[in-house]
Amino acid sequence: MPVHAPYAPTRPAAVDLGDPAFWRLPRDRRLASFALLRELEAPVRFGPGPGWYALVRHADVREASRSPRHFASAPGVTVPEPARWAKAVFGNSMVNMDGAEHAALRRIVSRAFTPRLLARAEEDVRTAAERIVADAVRGGPGDFVAAVASRLPFTVICDLMGIPEPYREGIARRVDGASENVGVARRRLRLPGRGLRSLARLQWLMADLARERRRRPAGDLISALVTADVDGQALSSRQLGAFFSLLLVAGVETTRNAIAHGLTLLTDHPRQRALLESDPGRYADGAVEEIVRHSTPIIQFRRTVAAECSLAGRVFRPGEKVVLLYASANRDERVFEDPDVFDITRDPNPHLGYGGGGPHHCLGAHLARQELKAVFSALLTRAPGVRATGPARLVDSSFDNRVRSLPFAPG
Repeated sequence: MPVHAPYAPTRPAAVDLGDPAFWRLPRDRRLASFALLRELEAPVRFGPGPGWYALVRHADVREASRSPRHFASAPGVTVPEPARWAKAVFGNSMVNMDGAEHAALRRIVSRAFTPRLLARAEEDVRTAAERIVADAVRGGPGDFVAAVASRLPFTVICDLMGIPEPYREGIARRVDGASENVGVARRRLRLPGRGLRSLARLQWLMADLARERRRRPAGDLISALVTADVDGQALSSRQLGAFFSLLLVAGVETTRNAIAHGLTLLTDHPRQRALLESDPGRYADGAVEEIVRHSTPIIQFRRTVAAECSLAGRVFRPGEKVVLLYASANRDERVFEDPDVFDITRDPNPHLGYGGGGPHHCLGAHLARQELKAVFSALLTRAPGVRATGPARLVDSSFDNRVRSLPFAPG
């Protein structure tokens, strides 16, 4: 990977978040540009036509996240927004819903996560982490993403849902296919939703499993969801398929990226690593929160203004678009002292890595934290010399902070 000269932008006017070239810049350059935008009195509009406004401060991103009446997730939180025909075919994802429709589905999902299911999931996370790390140690140097970071969240989600082993290899291919084009092409953004063929095949597999669980329920998440109802009506196949796709793609991708960035951070900051190793019981929670803050697996989500309101020194009107830049909010100097420093003792650490609160706060946040704690506990115990042996190969993206590969040695 080439070494880039330090980037020191001096004019906010030179920053263009709507230009695909911006998202091909090294990450330190993008973060420096966000810092410039945070100094402005009001959000800047980017993009052609009506464009969209960038919310870059922690307080503004948090406020917009908690004000769904003014900043709606519908018609979609990604750029571009999902097409109507895609929603009709694949179902509308819960992340693109608001109001009663969203609340009803979220209640169903929340009820499906029973105490018994969660207790079993916690034990499954520890077991899976130990097994995967043991395999990585036996396998020797290689790609950390393939050996550990991708395997753990995928295994945990499949175990939680009750996906049989024969299905898993095919589902893994579909998940990769659905997310591999999230990034930046040479002249334009490659964005979420282009892996529609993979999504279709993924949903066909899920439909087969759903029919099987309706006939013979088991103590897993698929069974809990296919026997649930919303206001007396059974969940449709599209609703089930959309949720399963969200859980598999989003649940696997975000956690895998946090795990991969975590190894890089602990390798690059030996004092912080030594602190964690000295007393895991004391520092593990802080390490997890700081890894998520520092890496911010999801860079941004979009909102549509649903009702006139004032925020960040500007009046927003219905129909306007805003983008919540979590990657900027998590480096806001007003909230985080020395925000570019990786510090596992940071307290408080009110990062927005799982969203800014409100009705769309990440349902899987607790599970993701368990996975991060379990995998680094297993790594530092079984492979105390584990380290990244080179820079991560990142995917240029305006959507997520994705790691394609990371060379590592287990000892």
